[in-house]
Amino acid sequence: MACADLSPPSTPLPTGVQLRAPQPGDMGWVIQQHGEIYAREYGWNSEFEALVAGIVADMMKRHDPAWERGWIAERDGERMGSAFVVRKSETEAQLRLLILTPAARGLGLGGWLTDECVAFARSKGYRTLLLWTNRNLDAAPAIYAKRGFQLVRSEAHHNYGVDLVGEHWELAL
Repeated sequence: MACADLSPPSTPLPTGVQLRAPQPGDMGWVIQQHGEIYAREYGWNSEFEALVAGIVADMMKRHDPAWERGWIAERDGERMGSAFVVRKSETEAQLRLLILTPAARGLGLGGWLTDECVAFARSKGYRTLLLWTNRNLDAAPAIYAKRGFQLVRSEAHHNYGVDLVGEHWELAL
């Protein structure tokens, strides 16, 4: 899923962090980070890594560069995070696979990547930006709420070897 001609960031980047389009090997890294981090920090099993692998495969197969974009954040050649916007319909886009390495936390990078997703979705004329997350993810809900996303639905579920509460958020653009 290569995305060409990224525009300059809409907000200043943390010191030394660079933004770039995904390159070969990056999507495997996205899958690996989700698998490792969620297992270590939340006790999720390999079902989650399989879900992420499916999302990544689908994104790569169906990528429409005119309407979708991905970002890899790195510092000194080391990947630190990612985020993606994928098209759901002519009027709706979805923020997918926002993740930060432990070393990237506390730099404001999660908010910055979310801001890039919002700015891109707005620039394409989408009316709504959707996302799905789980309540137990420490920083994510605060990042989304601060940017105006509204929690529209939640449901209890048992997945990835644990009991969770899934949350559906929307941002009117």
